[in-house]
Amino acid sequence: MKKIVIIGPESTGKSTLCQQLADHFGTDWVPEYAREYLLEHGTDYSYEDLLTIAKGQVALEEKYASGFSTRFPPGSPLFIDTDLYVMKVWCEFVFGKCHQWILDNIVTRRYDLYLLCNIDLPWVKDELREYPDLLSRQKLYHIYKDIMQNQSAPWVDISGNYEERFQRAQSAVKNLLAG
Repeated sequence: MKKIVIIGPESTGKSTLCQQLADHFGTDWVPEYAREYLLEHGTDYSYEDLLTIAKGQVALEEKYASGFSTRFPPGSPLFIDTDLYVMKVWCEFVFGKCHQWILDNIVTRRYDLYLLCNIDLPWVKDELREYPDLLSRQKLYHIYKDIMQNQSAPWVDISGNYEERFQRAQSAVKNLLAG
């Protein structure tokens, strides 16, 4: 299996892109655990809640990955909406610190490709989103871009309208699968 993570600030089309790519490549995608958690527990979250969310995201990814090889051909892509880098950024951006568990687990998890969603889509309000202002969105995007530049997995910046994003992402995945 090839693990492909879609990351970036909120409201950049990550979930939409995951679903489009999974449909296109005939595989599966791991949803963002935080969305389910916050819808159930409310948006008044604490620093400790972010550790619970991080562990939930890893457990959800492991659940999807565990039976993947029996359902899909070898080397098929599994698309993952959010990983521990997102949890690190979230912790540090909101609380100015990050749980050691998240930091320890970032270095042990391996992915084949990252797709970094840019902030050039219009921000769409929903009950969970927190940062509609352009300055925060720019700052968060640059934090993610810096992380991508300083980690070892290949990554591709995904920008443009929804169709252009899908085409760029699809091309990046095809290149990974061909390599």
